[in-house]
Amino acid sequence: MTETTPITTSATARPAPKAIRVERDGPVLYVRLNPWVQDDTLGTAVLDDLSTLLDDLHERPDIRILVLSSLGADFSLGADRYEYREALAADPSGAGLRRLADKAHRLCQALESTHVVTIARLHGRVIGAGLALASFCDLRAGADTSRFRMPEVGIGLPPAWGGAMGRLVSEAGAARIRELMLTCDVFDAVTAHRLGLLHRTAPLDELDKVIEAWTRPLVRRAPEALVLTKRMLAGYARADRTADVSLLDSHLLTASLHQHLRPEHPEG
Repeated sequence: MTETTPITTSATARPAPKAIRVERDGPVLYVRLNPWVQDDTLGTAVLDDLSTLLDDLHERPDIRILVLSSLGADFSLGADRYEYREALAADPSGAGLRRLADKAHRLCQALESTHVVTIARLHGRVIGAGLALASFCDLRAGADTSRFRMPEVGIGLPPAWGGAMGRLVSEAGAARIRELMLTCDVFDAVTAHRLGLLHRTAPLDELDKVIEAWTRPLVRRAPEALVLTKRMLAGYARADRTADVSLLDSHLLTASLHQHLRPEHPEG
């Protein structure tokens, strides 16, 4: 890999600590979730910085590939429930919660529709919203030690973050996603690969070689052919979800969180 240099965007120009770390290597952008203080959760700062970055890419046709990974011990432990509590405390009507949920939905739609080919590099635990976020990437590679879980039903919430249910079903099939969502079972990288949630697995110390094996030929493809193919694939996937109700997910999630996190249920 050639020497990387930071890309100048509003997402990277904010004062430290940054929620994401961004480096560019030619036409490839490496975006790393950059957790601090708390654990590896997808809080508002992460959603805002990723959304700003994806918006900026509309004016950057020279960026062809985006690799999404994490600097933390895990790729992601899911949504930040402490933020949900704070939003509900600040606005008991639930409007603040709905805005948070809408942010996640807009981010996932932007990730699915961006012109760049998106690659998720997964390691450690990939939980709930973290798996939802990764599912919207075009290609997904995971360390063979990765562990996955959809825990929402187990904590009394619908699996609605980002509008990902339709995406997960179209990627892996309704029967297996139904089982994993209802049971909240932990599953390993071998299972994720068999389901199509991972395209490749490798030992953690060889994972970057897998990513490079994808990026190297992709940068040689004709840009317009690549973009058109990606958008055709996204279009067919959406056509498969003609009854997609993901636009309602922020309301559904907000209603459930409002009931689940209200003061008379402090155990959350």
